[in-house]
Amino acid sequence: MLELETFKTVVASTPLVSIDLIIRNSQEQVLLGLRNNRPAQGYWFVPGGRIQKDERLEEAFRRLVEVELGAEAEFQKARFLGPYQHFYTDNFSGDSFSTHYVVLGYELWLDIDLNNLPTDQHQNYRWFSVDELLTSQQVHQHTKDYFLKV
Repeated sequence: MLELETFKTVVASTPLVSIDLIIRNSQEQVLLGLRNNRPAQGYWFVPGGRIQKDERLEEAFRRLVEVELGAEAEFQKARFLGPYQHFYTDNFSGDSFSTHYVVLGYELWLDIDLNNLPTDQHQNYRWFSVDELLTSQQVHQHTKDYFLKV
């Protein structure tokens, strides 16, 4: 982990690379969490997180599935949806600079018990149908984008 001031400089100066996890259950619903933190605070969003320096994609994927979902999943079982760009006017520490992510979207089918999910990044979780999340004003546009790409 970087020191706080160093990390602020990185976020203010460069894009971050991350993985978003588009989790579907056996009813074809999508798992979303209500974000605790900036950016996208207060919106329903897919789980995910940054790739760390010197961390291979496969390692980052497994770590994020474990940390964000408390589960295990093999990278080879996920379907790569493509690269996405997320631009925010704020950042984790406030609104004095923007945040830019280059996001790799991966879809994975898992039936997860919502009661056992971690609450560090999301204060609440629920399953949404694709139609429901696309029409909700409380679901962030960057999450909706995973279901609009043709």
